[in-house]
Amino acid sequence: MNNIINYIVENQEIFIGLEDSKKTWKLCARSGGVVIHEASMPAKYEVLNNYFSNKFPGCLIHVMYEAGFRGFELHDQLKAAGYDCVVTPPHTVTEEKSQRKKNDRIDCRRLAKNLENGDYHSCYPPERKLREDRQISRLYEQGQRDIVRECNRIRRTLEFHGLDQLFPEKNWSRNQYRQVHERLNKMDIAPSLKFTFNAYFDKLEHLWEIQKQVLNELKALAQLEPYRRSVDIWKSAPGIGVLTAIRLALEWGDVRSRFVRKENFSSFLGMIPSEYSTGEQERKGPITKQGNRQVRAWLIECTWRALKYDPALLDKFNRVVKSTGSRKKAIVATARKLAIRLRAVLIQGTPYTIGLIK
Repeated sequence: MNNIINYIVENQEIFIGLEDSKKTWKLCARSGGVVIHEASMPAKYEVLNNYFSNKFPGCLIHVMYEAGFRGFELHDQLKAAGYDCVVTPPHTVTEEKSQRKKNDRIDCRRLAKNLENGDYHSCYPPERKLREDRQISRLYEQGQRDIVRECNRIRRTLEFHGLDQLFPEKNWSRNQYRQVHERLNKMDIAPSLKFTFNAYFDKLEHLWEIQKQVLNELKALAQLEPYRRSVDIWKSAPGIGVLTAIRLALEWGDVRSRFVRKENFSSFLGMIPSEYSTGEQERKGPITKQGNRQVRAWLIECTWRALKYDPALLDKFNRVVKSTGSRKKAIVATARKLAIRLRAVLIQGTPYTIGLIK
């Protein structure tokens, strides 16, 4: 540990900015508007806890670090030990416009100063069980990408060896992929190429099997507390099935306590327009795209299906198309309305009701 200033502070309020990296933590401690200590240490909680105990005995310690690859594990450990801890989104950390230098030491100083001044935004730290259950949803999405990647690899290999003309051009179903595999095994091609295709298709079959197991696990989670109530209510909405409902429940957590106002919920989804206004000039830009982009993709996909069944959503879509001339903007605006209604029915504890146009 490299101590910049060597003295002990007792019975004071201390604000710690912590810059997280894989092997090392950089810290800056402030109190009374000035930096009182800076340190570098191994990225281990035990070392950090000993540092607080030895350097700031009897002090009220506040810690802030940026959300990153470690998630909320450090937050949980600090909270359990009685320290106040804030996890802040990296893109919301304020800094001077003229700042031309960036390193871990500067970053932890800025975090400590923002924490002391109250100039920060904080992340909502999900409970450990929700974080662990949510990983099943993330695994499903990763599996989908792996399947698409493997399918593309097969199609590109067929094209490279001039075999693509022997098979249909459009997207293939699972059965069609299996039929292609059978045909390739019967074709007169080099054993090495046949071995390559067999490896590709075996991997694809394995990915399909894993995806089936993950889907079953998600369906099982949908029947358990505390997700069952949310899933049952959201399944009543048009265009939303069990899979989407449980994944929304895992990603959003406790909607009722997290989002008191619908505007906060829309901002969390990243589905509100960005703004670049100054003086009398007002400019609205594209949506902010904050939050999870996969959740926005699910909502938009569900909204396209819901338009066939909910006249109120269809009316919203048509009005935005008429005013903007953009179906893309219209579906995003309609998806935002659907999400707000999903929040409302969950708070009210009532099933989704098809909207009426008066």
